[in-house]
Amino acid sequence: MLGGAVAMLLSGSVAPVPALQAIDLDVMIFLFCMFLVGVALEESGYLTTLSTAFLGRAKTAGGLIVLLVLCAGAGSALLMNDTLAVIGTPLVLGYAVRYGIRSQALLLALAFAVTTGSVASPIGNPQNLLVATKGGFADPLMAFLTVLGPPTVLALLLACAVLFVAFRDEWRKSLDAPAPPACTGDPALTALARTSLIVVVALIIAKVVIFAVAPGTEIPLIVIAVAAAVPLLVLSPRRVELVRKVDWATLVFFAALFVVMAGVRESGALADLMAGTGEVAPSIPAIMAGGIILSQFISNVPFVALALPLLTAAGTGEAGMLALAAGSTIAGNLTIAGAASNVIIVQGAERRGVTLDFFGFVKVGLPLTLIQAAVYTGWLLLI
Repeated sequence: MLGGAVAMLLSGSVAPVPALQAIDLDVMIFLFCMFLVGVALEESGYLTTLSTAFLGRAKTAGGLIVLLVLCAGAGSALLMNDTLAVIGTPLVLGYAVRYGIRSQALLLALAFAVTTGSVASPIGNPQNLLVATKGGFADPLMAFLTVLGPPTVLALLLACAVLFVAFRDEWRKSLDAPAPPACTGDPALTALARTSLIVVVALIIAKVVIFAVAPGTEIPLIVIAVAAAVPLLVLSPRRVELVRKVDWATLVFFAALFVVMAGVRESGALADLMAGTGEVAPSIPAIMAGGIILSQFISNVPFVALALPLLTAAGTGEAGMLALAAGSTIAGNLTIAGAASNVIIVQGAERRGVTLDFFGFVKVGLPLTLIQAAVYTGWLLLI
């Protein structure tokens, strides 16, 4: 994407000043702050401690898989799903070795959970954030939670059901060994990371309550992210280290993406494409299918960035925008290439000597994606 942005600038498709103006600072600041919180949770070991506390309650392999799907799914709605993928991969592989469970079962459970759970929140993944900020929502958090929340709960349960069918021989295996010990980590950073996570949860709850009491009043998403990052930036002596470990590659990707899209708009290509479609808003099934299929080839974030102006110009409503978010996100359950979180999990597993192959992923992910797509499509058509 960076190469595309440089090419746009060198070719004169977009001038330097308009290119800088095209970069959405709210999105960039939000991503930086949430990445910083994710780094703190990872470096402190606090998120691993929380995960162990919940997953340690499992008595059977099936119970562990169900708890993993539900906990990781809920966690990915609060934090970027990539954060859960980074932290969760060594955690589930440790459980696989300790209890003799097939590592592929737990890796797939983690991958499906962080992808599916992130559908329900505008802060769950980067493509949802783009839809939330550019989709014309009056209150994107409430739109995602109230509309996409219920089908996401069902979609997570469906993931458990598909995993049961695929790994039924593992399901009743008893977990006799003690749970892995909680991670100790850095106590000072743990306290600040816990505070940041509490701030995120508290502000989301406050936003929901304010919406119910005074619908015209809102807490912007960027305020939630900045408030969560402030304790780390102000109080942590490791602030420089945390900032250095932020996912700068993704931030550069997003900045370049905004520049590329500015160049595409300046070229008139979007207008030509819109004219070719007759400026008719696509149906929800078409948006859902397009998001799932095309995200396999150009990745979900660039697809959403390209589709958003087209759908906006066609007068697509909130339901259509939510279909765009849902379709482009559950595309990650179809193939490894469908989501960055999948790549993180696969690469993390390979570094530890475990392979999750492409066809093994698709064998389980294809039926899950089809069923989930039917659930989300049917739900959005009903509302």
